[in-house]
Formats: sequence, C-alpha cells, structure tokens
Amino acid sequence: MLKDNDELRSLIRKNALINAVQHDGKAQAGPIVGKILGEKAEFRTQVKELSILINEVLSEVNSLPFGVQKQIVEENWPEVFRKEKAEEKQLPALPNVDKYKQVVTRFSPNPDCVLHLGSARAILLSHEYAQLYKGKFILRFEDTDPKVKRPSLTFYERIREDLKWLGCKVDEEYIQSDRLPIYYDYAERLLTSGNAYACTCIPETFRKKTIHGVPCPCRNLTPSEHLERWQRMLDGTYQEGTAVVRIKTDLSHPNPAVRDWPALRIIDTEKYPHPRVGSKYLVWPLYNLAAGLDDHLLGITHIIRGKEHLTNGVRQEFMYRHLGWEYPQAIHYGRLKITGAFLSKSKIIQGIKEKHFTGFDDPRLATFAALRKRGITPQAIKKMIIDVGPKTADVTLSWENLYAYNRKILDPQCSRYFFVADPVQLKVKAVPKTFKVNLPMHPQQVEKGTRHHTITPEGEEQVTVLWITKKDMATMKVNKVVRLMELFNVKIENTDTKGAEAVFMSDSYEDARRAKAHLIHWIPVGAEFPCEVVMPDSSLIQGFTENACKTLKADDTIQFERFGFVRVESVSENLRVYFGHK
Repeated sequence: MLKDNDELRSLIRKNALINAVQHDGKAQAGPIVGKILGEKAEFRTQVKELSILINEVLSEVNSLPFGVQKQIVEENWPEVFRKEKAEEKQLPALPNVDKYKQVVTRFSPNPDCVLHLGSARAILLSHEYAQLYKGKFILRFEDTDPKVKRPSLTFYERIREDLKWLGCKVDEEYIQSDRLPIYYDYAERLLTSGNAYACTCIPETFRKKTIHGVPCPCRNLTPSEHLERWQRMLDGTYQEGTAVVRIKTDLSHPNPAVRDWPALRIIDTEKYPHPRVGSKYLVWPLYNLAAGLDDHLLGITHIIRGKEHLTNGVRQEFMYRHLGWEYPQAIHYGRLKITGAFLSKSKIIQGIKEKHFTGFDDPRLATFAALRKRGITPQAIKKMIIDVGPKTADVTLSWENLYAYNRKILDPQCSRYFFVADPVQLKVKAVPKTFKVNLPMHPQQVEKGTRHHTITPEGEEQVTVLWITKKDMATMKVNKVVRLMELFNVKIENTDTKGAEAVFMSDSYEDARRAKAHLIHWIPVGAEFPCEVVMPDSSLIQGFTENACKTLKADDTIQFERFGFVRVESVSENLRVYFGHK
C-alpha cells in the first residue's frame, strides 16, 4: 500500500512543504501530483491511491504555521531560498545612456492630492533608474492649473513625505508656479519666430477646422500681430476663454489632437487664485508647454511615463524642433491596473469631504498614507514595481500580489503573538499538572526570546480555562481531538454559544498528528490584554491578545498567528492595531 511507503511519504512531504512556502502557507495538490509522477513514473497506475496519500500529507503540512513550514524548508532544503534570491528581477537597461554625461530622471506630480499606489510606477522606476546609473532624480511640482486641478499647499509637503517614506531621495526640487517668467520668455520666442500664434477663435469653430486640416484665421497673422495679442492676454484685455497661444504643428497630421495644440491660456485668478502666487499671473501654461520646456531646461535625459502620454510626446517634439532642441529618451510603459484599489483622486477628496473616509490614511484607500498605516512596507511596493518593470504591455495586479511581496519582507522579522478574536472560553478538565509554556517570539530567531504562560489546573476536577476564538469553537465536534498550539491535546465534550468544555488527552504532538487534530491558538483567562483590530474595510474586530503585547510601541509591525500581520497604532488601556494581510 502506498500509505506505508515511507520514502514516498517523505518525498511528498518535501514537495508539499516547498509548495506551501511558495504559496503563502497553503500547498496545492495539483502541482505536487505532477511533481511526484514526474519523478516516480511507476506510480502512474496508482494515481487514485497516490492522490489520497498526497491529500493526507497536505492536510498535515497545511495545518502547520507558515513560520514552521519555512523553518523546516530552510533547515532541510536551503537551496530553495538561494534559487529564489538568484531569480530576483533586475530593471532592463535604459536606451542611449552613453549619449549623456549623467542620467537625469524626474517625477512630476500635481499637488492636488496625496500620492497613491497608482503613482508608484512613475516614482520608483524614475528613482531606481537614477540610482542605477548614479544619476539625478528630480521632483517637479506641476501646479499650473489653479482652476480645474487646483493645487493645495497641504499636498506639496504630503508628497515630499510620501517620497521620503518610499526611500526616494530627491536631488533637486522645482515648482512650476515659480517658473512662469521662464515660460513667458519661451512663449514670446515661439511667437516671434512664427512657430506659435495667439488664437481668438471660438473653440468649437477651431476644432471643426482642425479636424479637416484647415488653418484658422489667426494662424497666418504676422508675428508682430500675435505679440500684440500676447500682451493683451498678459494685461487682462482678453478675458478667460477668449484667447490661447497655440504651437504650430502639421495640420495634416494623422492625429487631430496633435494639430496646433494649445500651450497657454487665460485663467481668472481673482476667481481662482493660486495657493502659492495668488492672482499675480493671468496667463498659465498648459501641460505640454510647461512639461516640455522643463524637461529640456532641467536636463532630463530619460522621461519614464505611461503610454497615455505618447500623444503628448508627439506634440512636444514639434515644439522641440521649433527651438532647435533634441527630445529626451522617452520610455512609455503600459497601464498598470490594481484590482480593488481605490485610485481616483477626485473621489478620494470628495469622500473625505463627505466624511465617507476618515482621512487620507483611511484603510479602504490605496494612498501611501493608508498603506503605511496598515504596515505595508515601501520595500514591498518597490519590489513589486521593479518586477513589473517598464514593459509596454498592460499589467493587472491585485492586492494579493502586493501582500505576497510584503509577506516575504515581514515574515523573517516580525515577532509572533496570539490574538483571540470574538473570544469564548474553553474549559479543560483533568489537566494533570502545571504546564509552563515558552512560546518563541519567532520560529527562526532564537535571539528574539520567548513569551511565557503558566497553565495551572485548579479544583478537584483539575480545571484550566482558556480563551479561544468563536470561529474555532464553531468547528469543534464532540469526541474530536483538538491541539492547543505548543500546549496539549484535548477531547471536546460539548459546545454551546458561550463556549466549550473538553478533557485533557495528552501533551504529545505525535498524538495530535495521528488524530489529525485541528491546531488552534489560545490565551489563558487572566493573561489577556484587550485588543481592537481595524480591518481594511474599516470594520473593527474586538478580542484579546497576550499580556506580552503591553510592551509594544506605535509603528511596530507584528504577526498574530493564524490571523495575519498587523501594525500597532497605539498601546494604552488596550492594543489598537491595523490589519495588513494574512
């Protein structure tokens, strides 16, 4: 019988443990069946019996805490982790680096909201490439729209804080609202050279002509006439919406959006004052003029951005040719969609105004502030973005992808504790002696020490009472054996809505394995510390954790065994934590 084949059982256990470590603690049967049959073809005629044995071993392996699984693999098959480390992805080389004395990249946010996960790719790719080539990383605030995408003074500093948290050192910082005289100077150069014009056409009329490749009446006026119109824009003679400066392109260009694009427009800054410069300026550059000029003037060598900017690149190249400049290297990556992530800046701000969200760090959001509060590490975000890289294909990720990266970072370092959610009492009779339990703070790091519990039976019936989760109690069946982790085995006698009663069986883990006992965690009654967990949907879970948690500090990240990773928010009369992930 296959179940008596110890060599086969050991092979299955090895593959199950490795598979479990690679899949966050839960081994899958399918890959293991394939692996075993690949190595032991003689069992192909016994697939049904083999599958039964594999499922039996899987049940045992999956009942082990993830830390224990990992410890066993590290001790017996360390090459698994060496291979994983060797396969870490690297960023592909940037194009034409040799053309430049120094690689210079930039991140250019609009300070109209805090940063979120959707910004991570632009930030981290730009920063990591600058680091890779010992270059320069520039932060440029693009804040030239005081009307529609209104900047806020709060967000300039919040963005700086987010970049610092991500570990992105900024070498130089620029704010475009400080640079309007520069944009005006180049606008006048383009008007003087006949490569731009001041257009007073009604937008709808202009659009109809442009679609058919027909120049508007303004286009062929002389440069001096356009400079006069430019002065009227600057001095307030023209009102908002009555005149724009356009860059001349090719009216027969296959993409109508490229044809004679708008570069500067008038904004009523009495009505829409800028938070930094107030009503000092009436004429404000649009994105393509300000960003295009600054990329050259600040020495940007490689622009790393989403492929939605492809058309903007074509527009800006016309302006560069007018000015006799060479366009920087542009790397356009595909769209990165993160399923379940709330990434709309306008909806985030609206939700906060309407008090649907508690703030920019509400756990339901994908802002960096919210991720930080939940214990998501910047290293995990960076690793995920580097692995995705600047590929042009669209990519869809999920929260689980990010959690997997974060888990690999947290698991080797986080101390372990028990947390009993929705606690009920388990009364255990006939406990034969006092048990002194030393629970490791971390299964692989002895230096972290232990947490201590003393279980002392009382009364004639030698009873001890423990807190367990209501969820665990719901799975208990009369006469079935349950293993209290690192303590002893009990047989369930009865359960009701208030708790359960059991009788001591033994303290042998082998007995638990033979009985296929479910492993549950516990806290002695009298050794509990109230705990509140804020979940990602902002709901609260109340329960108890161990007294040892009283020594924790705000911002500590720990693991509640069989529950997940949490970040400590506060420690006072109770422990308040934010849930990260399992």
